[in-house]
Amino acid sequence: MRKILVTGGAGFIGSNFIIYWLKKYPGDFIVNLDKLTYAGNKDNLKEVENNPNYRFVKGDIADGKLVESLMEGIDYVVHFAAESHVDRSIIEPALFIRTNVLGTQVLLEAALKHKIKKFHYISTDEVFGSLALDQQDKFSENTPYNPRSPYAASKAACDHLVRAYNYTYGFPITISNCSNNFGPFQHPEKLIPLAITNILENKEVPVYGDGLNVRDWLFVEDHCRAIDLILESGKIGETYCVGGLTEEINNLQIVKKIIRILKKDESIIRMVKDRPGHDRKYAIDWSKIHQELGWQPINGFDVWLEKTVFWYKENQWWWSKLKSGQFKKYYEEQYPDL
Repeated sequence: MRKILVTGGAGFIGSNFIIYWLKKYPGDFIVNLDKLTYAGNKDNLKEVENNPNYRFVKGDIADGKLVESLMEGIDYVVHFAAESHVDRSIIEPALFIRTNVLGTQVLLEAALKHKIKKFHYISTDEVFGSLALDQQDKFSENTPYNPRSPYAASKAACDHLVRAYNYTYGFPITISNCSNNFGPFQHPEKLIPLAITNILENKEVPVYGDGLNVRDWLFVEDHCRAIDLILESGKIGETYCVGGLTEEINNLQIVKKIIRILKKDESIIRMVKDRPGHDRKYAIDWSKIHQELGWQPINGFDVWLEKTVFWYKENQWWWSKLKSGQFKKYYEEQYPDL
């Protein structure tokens, strides 16, 4: 039995990873440490909450005493926990530095002390900056860092910190820089679930600027498979870029695809003022993880998008309560013209 500490396991990607892992490796034991901020949701984990090989601990990754107590007997650390929404990082950057940078250092120090076998850090392609729309280059493991938002800067700092523990102490780490994830249990503040849920509620769908911003979209289950392969076979000290697309698609096209799936009219789209420092384009070269570990997405974007749309359509109980209270206030501030 392997014992794995997952941080941020009540969040979108972390909860999908826990469900994936316990299905594939039912003999392993997972400890889930999550602070349960607005983005953490125990409802994501109803499928495993009574599993005897699963334990939930509410707490902060920056709490040194708590983290130290949880490291005893741990084999792997899979570190998802982070403040992750760019819009919110523009409003409150200090929170992102505290959680993402200081929290990661606390985890690294405790993991080093307890001689953890592997520490895997989940990072983002946003550390590489932005590409021009007509640029054919893609981000790779060798791309220079050029973060352009407080969120991206905090993640870039963590990448360097994690590598420093490998170089300085010989600590066994791996890093994955992933593109934009989508799929079940993603908070409705993000583009795809916001578009889906607004359409289901017969509300307008906000699209920033001219809508031509391009992202590389990665279905969350494909991402979980990539992390699995890195943990099992990835080389210590290495970074792996994980993306999901082979062709470009912009934000406006994505919203229109969702509208077609739900058989609605495009008049529901509302172009809104662009956010500050909005990166124009991300693109990922995921050839390294494909060549070295044999990973690639199971399905194309359209297949996974339709699956995602129908998940939200069938699980209104999950997302409807997330769009009230605090989120409603944030939404009104973020999109004052709607």
